Amino acid sequence: MKKKIFVFLFNGYSDWEIAYLAPEIKKSDVYELVYFSKDGKPVQSMGGLCVLPEMSFPEININHVYMLILPGGTAWEIGENREIDLFIKTLFAEKRTIAAICGATIYLGQQGVLNNLKHTSIDLNYLKGVAPNYSGEKSYINSLAVTDENLITANGVAPIEFAREIFTKLKLMKDDEIEKWFQLFKNGLWSE
Repeated sequence: MKKKIFVFLFNGYSDWEIAYLAPEIKKSDVYELVYFSKDGKPVQSMGGLCVLPEMSFPEININHVYMLILPGGTAWEIGENREIDLFIKTLFAEKRTIAAICGATIYLGQQGVLNNLKHTSIDLNYLKGVAPNYSGEKSYINSLAVTDENLITANGVAPIEFAREIFTKLKLMKDDEIEKWFQLFKNGLWSE
């Protein structure tokens, strides 16, 4: 049975932030992408793409979650998507990998997930201003993407770096293949 990587979709999610990682994971013989929304109903991305998720949040068996991917979107910054709070805390406590980009890092900061692990976000001062429960300044790294233990975080301008961190964590390809992939999509360079 394939290991399941769940991707949370919601109205206004930043579709481009998961666009690079999805096709590569989809090709895998080891992993399965599972898209879900809070109620299983169609959602519309920030770019206007209407998507029908495969399942609703209540249908998820937490024991089947190998990794959770949280794309960005303004919903996080205005306090939406709170129905997954306990889910996030449980996954984090069980050392399951959580990968968050852009506004989703704000949400994790508010949940206390970022406090003791190295991480990045949109901007440290913005993170501190929008997430009053955040106290992880000492662990903040001003980088496009950071992995520490079971946490992957990325700046919203770094979907390619985000994908690379996820691929590396999953051992989706050999390291040199990941680097070739990165150079192709980041710089338009391909080497044999």
